Amino acid sequence: MSAGRRDPDPREEQVRRMLDGPHPVLPPDLAARAVRHGGRRMRLRRAANRTAGWLLAVVLVAFLVWVGVEQPWATEPAQVTPPLEGW
Repeated sequence: MSAGRRDPDPREEQVRRMLDGPHPVLPPDLAARAVRHGGRRMRLRRAANRTAGWLLAVVLVAFLVWVGVEQPWATEPAQVTPPLEGW
Protein backbone atom coordinates (compact mmCIF):
# COMPACT_ATOMS: atom_id res chain seq x y z
CA MET A 1 0.00 0.00 0.00
CA SER A 2 1.17 3.48 -0.76
CA ALA A 3 0.99 6.21 1.87
CA GLY A 4 -1.39 8.53 -0.04
CA ARG A 5 -3.98 5.94 -1.03
CA ARG A 6 -6.88 4.65 1.01
CA ASP A 7 -9.59 2.10 0.47
CA PRO A 8 -12.83 3.53 -0.93
CA ASP A 9 -15.70 3.82 1.52
CA PRO A 10 -18.60 1.55 0.43
CA ARG A 11 -21.16 4.14 1.51
CA GLU A 12 -19.43 6.81 -0.55
CA GLU A 13 -19.45 4.52 -3.58
CA GLN A 14 -23.15 3.81 -3.07
CA VAL A 15 -23.93 7.54 -2.93
CA ARG A 16 -21.89 8.13 -6.08
CA ARG A 17 -23.82 5.39 -7.91
CA MET A 18 -27.15 6.87 -6.77
CA LEU A 19 -26.16 10.34 -7.95
CA ASP A 20 -24.87 9.07 -11.30
CA GLY A 21 -27.94 6.92 -11.92
CA PRO A 22 -31.24 7.95 -13.51
CA HIS A 23 -32.93 10.86 -11.77
CA PRO A 24 -36.65 10.67 -10.93
CA VAL A 25 -39.04 12.75 -12.99
CA LEU A 26 -40.34 15.77 -11.10
CA PRO A 27 -43.83 17.19 -11.53
CA PRO A 28 -43.83 20.18 -13.89
CA ASP A 29 -45.67 22.40 -11.40
CA LEU A 30 -43.35 21.64 -8.48
CA ALA A 31 -41.71 25.11 -8.49
CA ALA A 32 -45.08 26.90 -8.64
CA ARG A 33 -46.41 24.79 -5.73
CA ALA A 34 -43.26 25.51 -3.71
CA VAL A 35 -43.65 29.26 -4.33
CA ARG A 36 -47.32 29.16 -3.25
CA HIS A 37 -46.49 27.16 -0.13
CA GLY A 38 -43.61 29.49 0.77
CA GLY A 39 -45.78 32.56 0.26
CA ARG A 40 -48.51 31.11 2.45
CA ARG A 41 -46.01 30.31 5.22
CA MET A 42 -44.52 33.80 4.97
CA ARG A 43 -47.97 35.42 5.25
CA LEU A 44 -48.85 33.25 8.26
CA ARG A 45 -45.55 34.08 9.97
CA ARG A 46 -46.03 37.79 9.28
CA ALA A 47 -49.58 37.66 10.68
CA ALA A 48 -48.38 35.82 13.79
CA ASN A 49 -45.62 38.38 14.36
CA ARG A 50 -48.06 41.25 13.85
CA THR A 51 -50.55 39.68 16.29
CA ALA A 52 -47.82 39.13 18.87
CA GLY A 53 -46.73 42.76 18.51
CA TRP A 54 -50.28 44.06 19.01
CA LEU A 55 -50.77 41.79 22.01
CA LEU A 56 -47.52 43.01 23.56
CA ALA A 57 -48.58 46.63 22.99
CA VAL A 58 -51.99 46.01 24.62
CA VAL A 59 -50.35 44.34 27.62
CA LEU A 60 -47.91 47.25 27.97
CA VAL A 61 -50.71 49.84 27.83
CA ALA A 62 -52.78 47.87 30.37
CA PHE A 63 -49.77 47.67 32.68
CA LEU A 64 -49.09 51.40 32.39
CA VAL A 65 -52.73 52.23 33.13
CA TRP A 66 -52.69 49.92 36.16
CA VAL A 67 -49.46 51.50 37.44
CA GLY A 68 -50.91 54.98 36.97
CA VAL A 69 -54.13 54.17 38.82
CA GLU A 70 -52.87 51.91 41.61
CA GLN A 71 -49.43 53.47 42.21
CA PRO A 72 -48.03 50.30 43.80
CA TRP A 73 -44.90 52.10 44.99
CA ALA A 74 -46.92 54.35 47.36
CA THR A 75 -47.44 53.22 50.95
CA GLU A 76 -50.90 52.49 52.29
CA PRO A 77 -52.38 55.19 54.51
CA ALA A 78 -52.66 54.24 58.17
CA GLN A 79 -56.03 52.64 58.96
CA VAL A 80 -55.77 53.13 62.74
CA THR A 81 -55.95 56.60 64.28
CA PRO A 82 -54.39 57.31 67.65
CA PRO A 83 -56.81 57.36 70.54
CA LEU A 84 -58.33 60.72 71.47
CA GLU A 85 -57.50 61.44 75.09
CA GLY A 86 -57.44 64.62 77.09
CA TRP A 87 -60.36 66.49 75.58
